[in-house]
Amino acid sequence: MYNVRNIQKIKGAILLELRAIQTFTTIVQAGSFQKAAKILNYSQPTISMRIKQLEQDLGVQLFERGKSLKLTKAGNIFYERSKQLLIQYEVLDHTIFDLRAGNTGEIKIGISEPTASLVLPHVLTPFLEEYPNLNITILVEDANTCSKKLVKGEIDFAICGEPELILENYYKVFYRDSLDILVAEKNPLALKESVTLADLKEERFIFTPANCPIRIQIEQELKQAIGSTYKKLEVSSSMAHKHYVAQDLGISIFTKTAHLNTVPGTKAIPVEDLDIHPPIGILTNQKKESFDMMTEELLERITAFFQAKTELSL
Repeated sequence: MYNVRNIQKIKGAILLELRAIQTFTTIVQAGSFQKAAKILNYSQPTISMRIKQLEQDLGVQLFERGKSLKLTKAGNIFYERSKQLLIQYEVLDHTIFDLRAGNTGEIKIGISEPTASLVLPHVLTPFLEEYPNLNITILVEDANTCSKKLVKGEIDFAICGEPELILENYYKVFYRDSLDILVAEKNPLALKESVTLADLKEERFIFTPANCPIRIQIEQELKQAIGSTYKKLEVSSSMAHKHYVAQDLGISIFTKTAHLNTVPGTKAIPVEDLDIHPPIGILTNQKKESFDMMTEELLERITAFFQAKTELSL
């Protein structure tokens, strides 16, 4: 049975109790008051009382009085409308249930590369198989843009590196990545199992933009190891670096996550003396006290993916 609220007359409009409407349609479909009482598990006097009250509320007679059960003209019209109403109510009831359980609705995610391309699709595939009615919007942005969109309410949460501090946002690290280099297979460095920063002195470095926190840290380390006269090629999309490396246009120092799927003709190599571990975390707005069940589960699956990768997970 569905939860039903009491219905009253308000400002002359007739608002009917759904139990009475359900009782009426059951009587018509069962063919008698007695059979309807058994189906609904009510006493027959209760059934009769509900129909009497329903007729009083409507101001019309629904059944012809006699030995056989027969609808009046008004009863026939009301029966057809009642069936439609109960179908719509059932749909509404299931919709509300799904909303409460998180089985439907929308999740808006802000996310940075390379997590957006290399991690999230793997997490979403089984998740959406289990919850196919969820609508998910993914905005791929840098950490600072994600932070601003979170304040504006344009996203529910973000998975990204650590952004510049905004008071009303909260950032929690759940994973720390590590860095390696990606080189073309025809580059002599590809023969090595690991390298040091000193080995990279003659290389051209493919960098993300100058304001990228990871690049800033890398260049600080490079300056100490080989000076600041190295060659540079700036490519804003970190996910594009591997294609430039494949053409032997330079080498890319970036996260192991970014190098999970290398392109043919490239090789990822550890850097022995580069102790930089960029954070990946969940960015939320403090005004959002809690998430629905499905959003919480999605967050758990994302963090679990990273935590299964390495001992550097937090």
